[in-house]
Amino acid sequence: MNVQIEFSDASGTLKLPADAEFGLSRLMEEISQNNSLPAPPPENVFVGDGDYRAIGVEYLGHFVRIGGLTPFESVLDIGSGIGRMAVPLTQYLDPKTAFYEGIDPVNSGVEWCVQNITSVYPNFRFCRVDVAHDLYNPGGTISGQDIVLPFADAKFDFVTMVSVATHLPEAEISAYAHEVMRLLAPGGRLFLTAFVVAPGDLDRPAARPRFNPGTQPGTWFGDPSAPLGAIGFDAGIIEGILKRAGLKIQRLSLGHWRGIESNHYQDVIIAIKPE
Repeated sequence: MNVQIEFSDASGTLKLPADAEFGLSRLMEEISQNNSLPAPPPENVFVGDGDYRAIGVEYLGHFVRIGGLTPFESVLDIGSGIGRMAVPLTQYLDPKTAFYEGIDPVNSGVEWCVQNITSVYPNFRFCRVDVAHDLYNPGGTISGQDIVLPFADAKFDFVTMVSVATHLPEAEISAYAHEVMRLLAPGGRLFLTAFVVAPGDLDRPAARPRFNPGTQPGTWFGDPSAPLGAIGFDAGIIEGILKRAGLKIQRLSLGHWRGIESNHYQDVIIAIKPE
């Protein structure tokens, strides 16, 4: 199936009303400077490079400016890790009307989040799903192709998959896409990051990772010796997976991994569950 997708420009952000943009920017600055918020020891952060707090704050901005997240929506964070996205959201989501669920296969991350986030913010909950992954959970008992998440249908308004599809083969991304379709309320959105490889992207000297052809057509590996470390897909593949699951592609915001100007590294896909 050939999927046609209209690429957005490099900025890819929604234009918020001036007062909303001012309030968001001020909140992001306050979170950045608030040393009382939970933060794990740097040696315990098992996913992602860079500053724990700064990256979490950055993505709060992307959730709002690109994904349109409001303070009153319910959030599912697939691949919640050690709470990097959750901590800034504790300051944004309304504690009386909104809730957050985080899932991850790494038990140490889930335990830290329960002890340090849920204990202070009870509308934030975390659970472990023992899904197998060669890098993060090699002894997992559940195949990624058979994933069923422990939540009721249509429970969430907003689902995040940040740096998840960049570590999964197509069949597993498809399984998650069908679960997201089930779990989203009508009109709910998926915020997914990926490496979407379009013609010419790999010709730029500044492109990082320096992808090599993968074992399956249309796939690219950042390191062939560790294929799940960073996986890219030809433009149209992930979009097609999401469409076949029933989701509608709302926008694609291009990341600066390909050596262009952008305010985020990976590409961001916003997909919506039709009303």
